[in-house]
Amino acid sequence: MKHVGGGVCVYIDAANLEKGAAAQNIDIDYQKFFVWLQEKYGACHVYFFVGFLPKFQWRYEFLRQAGFALVFKEVVFSGGKPKGNCDADLIVRAMRDYFEGTCKKAILISSDGDYAPLVKFLSEHDTFQTIISPAEPAKCSILLKRLNVSITFLYRMAPHFLL
Repeated sequence: MKHVGGGVCVYIDAANLEKGAAAQNIDIDYQKFFVWLQEKYGACHVYFFVGFLPKFQWRYEFLRQAGFALVFKEVVFSGGKPKGNCDADLIVRAMRDYFEGTCKKAILISSDGDYAPLVKFLSEHDTFQTIISPAEPAKCSILLKRLNVSITFLYRMAPHFLL
């Protein structure tokens, strides 16, 4: 989706967000969270990368209605557990938005060091705004911390979007 003149795009690793929030007993009100991202950062598009499981269709519809653009990853099962790693999909979407000029500034919501090369690239091109780390500071990847970019920790912002 092309945004006229570009804008602030938010890229959310849903599994990372939900695991980080749960580890800190943070219950996110996703409607409030979406509004907070718009008001605090001027987000024009908020991508929510998630593995697709049919039993959660109701939840996906709720997130869509709240304003999130859901990007699904096919889920495979390994040892009976669902696996739907969205890292590559998120990186490709962010790079595509950068190269198409649809993203003026990028925000990443994840604590995963696998995104360090993306953050580094976008920072070098003055397109990166901040990381919102769902993990507590000690558990946010050192690979992200070493980049010397702005990192906001979810628990500090949580009062704005708690259930």
